[in-house]
Amino acid sequence: MTRRTRDFAAIDFETANHSRDSACAIGLAIVRDSEIADLRSRLIRPPDSYFSNTHIHELSWKDVRHEPAFDEVWRDLSPLLEGLDFFAAHNAAFDRSVLGACCAISGIPNPDRQFVCTMQIARRVWDIRPTRLPDVCERLNIPLTHHEAGSDAEACARIVLAAFEHGWRP
Repeated sequence: MTRRTRDFAAIDFETANHSRDSACAIGLAIVRDSEIADLRSRLIRPPDSYFSNTHIHELSWKDVRHEPAFDEVWRDLSPLLEGLDFFAAHNAAFDRSVLGACCAISGIPNPDRQFVCTMQIARRVWDIRPTRLPDVCERLNIPLTHHEAGSDAEACARIVLAAFEHGWRP
């Protein structure tokens, strides 16, 4: 029996600054059998206290200084990824690079999974432009609290699920 959709994780990172290893929040939406089966959002203590992206996500060192570092957060979340086929992210190159940098600095193997980009999906499936996450969500009537990692991850999952309904496949 062939599955109609594949199981996947939509992932979103917020970073403290321009350094890719400065993740300060992660959102994961786990999709199994075409349903969001689990949604997680965690704050992360980055390697240092320098924040230059507070104006984007409203997080500061004060918000994350007592939170666990990436390696501990990832150890808690990674079991959710077992058996999943791919990651989805909006501007996937960014989230893939943050995941890679955080894994590297933490001495953790980088998950060997394909990334699909919901920006590219929105262009190919619906010809949506511009393809900022709020624009895509507005067009597809998907609720969003932009730059809140859990909300962004859930929105990406819903974009992929909508694309599957239109015949898209990775």
